[in-house]
Parts: sequence; C-alpha cells; structure tokens
Amino acid sequence: MSISSVTSEALQLKLRQLLPSQQGFGTDLSAQDTIVPIIDLTAAAEGIGETFPQSYLQALAFGSQTSYTIQNTTTTVANTAGFWRVNVSATTNGQVFARVELENGGVAKKIWSIDSKATSGLLTKNGDFIVYLDTNDTIQGVSNNNNSVLDISVRNIATTNGVAINPSGFAPQ
Repeated sequence: MSISSVTSEALQLKLRQLLPSQQGFGTDLSAQDTIVPIIDLTAAAEGIGETFPQSYLQALAFGSQTSYTIQNTTTTVANTAGFWRVNVSATTNGQVFARVELENGGVAKKIWSIDSKATSGLLTKNGDFIVYLDTNDTIQGVSNNNNSVLDISVRNIATTNGVAINPSGFAPQ
C-alpha cells in the first residue's frame, strides 16, 4: 500500500468548509492506492443531519420576515443581494393590477402578477417563490390603484454564495 500527499488548496478549502472544527486536520490530505469503503458524512458535516429537511431552512419565522401591505404605490421590499423567499397575496377589484417585479437600473421585469381586465369583480391570487437578487437588483411590490391590495412578506434565506440564513431563533445542533 502506497500513500501519497495531496497538496490541492481547493480540496483543503472544501475540507475546512465541511469540517470547520477540524480546520483541515492540520496536515496535508493524502491518497492511497488501496480501495477503502466510504461513509458519506457530508450532510452532518455541513451542520444539517439527514433527518432535518433542507426545506425547513426556508421556514417563515416572526423575527425573520418583513411584511408589507401595498396599495396604489410601488414599494421596494428587498434590496440585499442573495436568495429571498417571497410570499404574496393580492386582491383586485376592477381594471387594476398588483405585481411583484425585479428591478435594476430603472428596468423592471414582472415575475408575478394579478391583472384584471374586467370593469368589476373581485379577484384573489397567492404566490410563494424564491428569488435571487444580484448586486443592484431589488424586489418591488406594485399596486396601481386603491382597488388593488398586495400583501407581501419576504425573508432572506441564503447569501449570494448559497450559505443558508437560518430562520430567527433556529440554531441547528
């Protein structure tokens, strides 16, 4: 059996990320020419065990949410780069609309909407989705009339690097 030193900084960095308490074990990685069984401890090493669903990290939490009621105006609801969970509900009555838009440099792109073409009649629509904001992007809630009410709640769920932001009060063991 031959053991060789592996001097890859990329592998050392990943090892430090996955096992922060080990800090890369303090020695170089090594490789051997013998078949060795592998037990995948990645989920546990990243802080979330296999019994804890990743989707729970996107949970709504009182201390993590920012909520808005938007009526006859445009409001910026998120402007920090990263991943955002957006929960929205809108009610319209008449020829009005309510929208959620991504905006950058004065250019807006509609990503969710309820548009009524009828002169009267109550419409309601709900949505729940994930949005990625890059630098200078914003999420805006738009209502074009007093007969259009947009209730929107946002929570930052991860950084631009994909590092999860835990719900308020949650501390994984």
